[in-house]
Amino acid sequence: MNTNDTTAPEEQPVKSAARKAPRRPTKPDAVLAAAIETARAGLLEVVPESQIGEYIGAVPEADRLVTHRFQANRPGYRGWQWYATLARVPRGKVATVCEVGLLPSEGSVLAPEWVPWSERIRPEDVAAEAAQAAAEAAAAQATADAAAEEKPEEAGEAEQGTAPRTAATEDE
Repeated sequence: MNTNDTTAPEEQPVKSAARKAPRRPTKPDAVLAAAIETARAGLLEVVPESQIGEYIGAVPEADRLVTHRFQANRPGYRGWQWYATLARVPRGKVATVCEVGLLPSEGSVLAPEWVPWSERIRPEDVAAEAAQAAAEAAAAQATADAAAEEKPEEAGEAEQGTAPRTAATEDE
């Protein structure tokens, strides 16, 4: 034991067991890059052939994992691209379709960013809502006033000792 070492074992630096993220390859896997028809066949399982446009290219995602992109001819999706991600086992020569889907590209038409309700309210919205509430309150007050005008007459007749006129009292 070295007596010059004064650091406790728990204070010594611990080597991290975490692994580094795998680096993205610069060139696509040759077998997967050549499997354009396999990628197109994977897309044909979910969309009609008329919606799959021209081939755009292949992008390497990881070792033995490549994504092929095709132009989307889908109505309402201008600028979007179909993709099919292919993989293969080590030393394998057969490409397998992992995933297919539709992604926006740089020129795609996208929905606007979501804005919370509290930020979407404009001053004119609040003014219109206040005007509507005032109109409803005025209508309710008018109804209450009309009902109040009818009740004092009945109350006055009851105080004088006369009953309100009905069909039965008029016949007497």
